[in-house]
Parts: sequence; C-alpha cells; structure tokens
Amino acid sequence: MPTVDTSTLLAERDVARQLVRFARAMDERDWATLREILFDDATADLGTGTLSGSDALIALIRRYLDACGPTQHLLGSILVDVDGDEATSRAYVRDVHLGVGDRAHLTFSTLSDYHDRWERDGDRWRLRHRTKHNRAQLGSMEVFARR
Repeated sequence: MPTVDTSTLLAERDVARQLVRFARAMDERDWATLREILFDDATADLGTGTLSGSDALIALIRRYLDACGPTQHLLGSILVDVDGDEATSRAYVRDVHLGVGDRAHLTFSTLSDYHDRWERDGDRWRLRHRTKHNRAQLGSMEVFARR
C-alpha cells in the first residue's frame, strides 16, 4: 500500500469539506458561500450546456432553487485525488427538491455524479469546474415552475 503524506491527506479532507459546504450552501440559499467557493471564472456543465463565470453558475442554480421549497443535496462515495495545488473529485449526489404553495405535493430528484476540478487559492481550495452527470430523474420538473 503506498504511503500518503499528511499534507495530501489534509488537502483531500479540505476538498471534501468544500464539496459539503457547496451542497449545504445551495440548501441554505447561501449565495455568498457559493461565490466564495467558486473561482470568478469557474465553468460548469450542470446538464443545460456550458456555463462560464461564477455569476452564470449561481444564476442557473438560483433559477431552480428560488422557485421551489426546501431542498437537500446529499453527497456520498466521495473520491478526491490531489496533485500539488490541483485536485479532482467525484461524488454521488442525490438532490431532493420539494414543491411550495400549490405545488407542495410535488417532488423532483436526481441521481447524479459530480466531477469537479479544484485549485488551491492561498490557504483554501476553490472550485474551477463542475460537471454534473445525471443518471436518473424522479418526480416532476413542475416543482420549479415560476410563481
């Protein structure tokens, strides 16, 4: 079994922690924390095409989350690989979205896999790129209908 130095283990932990912070920030609608985790020029493909810049990413996330009720983004089977000041991660995500108001009876969920690239920025890790691979969808997209 290969030996891993303490700094690599700490970096893996820090990246995993940023993954969790990002998921919780979405559920708490804490847009400032998302902005803190993302590079200004971060990119993503969340299933709707390529997005460029943290403003575009946050706007897309808000387009969905501002229209629904409570959400929960559960992460699991997290793998982090660190190479100096760069890292990649993969994490399963099961996101659940509940309807609100006259849509309170509706739910929407995905079974997905986040594939992320991270870079060290000073003493913290920030998200450079995210690809969300959707494996399945459950429920109704009506959860996100505008009021």
